Amino acid sequence: MAAFEENLIRIAGPLGPGEVPHLCERVAAARHGPDGGDVICDVAAVTTADLATVDAVARLHLAARRAGGRIRLRNPTPALLALLGLVGLVELLGLVVEMEGHAEQREPPGRVQEAVEAGDPAL
Repeated sequence: MAAFEENLIRIAGPLGPGEVPHLCERVAAARHGPDGGDVICDVAAVTTADLATVDAVARLHLAARRAGGRIRLRNPTPALLALLGLVGLVELLGLVVEMEGHAEQREPPGRVQEAVEAGDPAL
């Protein structure tokens, strides 16, 4: 369930162990393609955030490293991003995560405005 254009691989559906070798081949081919550089794995359509998906991401990263590059995850679901962080792959692998259309998640939190009722003691 993957298609790619140059250095972009779109990954969809739940990832099973049988799909991983094929995806790793595509990562290596994209890495050695005309653009070289990082391979972007768009995972917006991955429907599950489980250990099989974490294993697939780790193997894709390993395939890219063996080919002399790295992967960039584009648009992971919040659940997948949280699971990758929980198991330490984001920090351990130096995994680059791109979030398109989610700029509000990177903005600093707004100022908190507290309402003061008459009769409240001053702090």
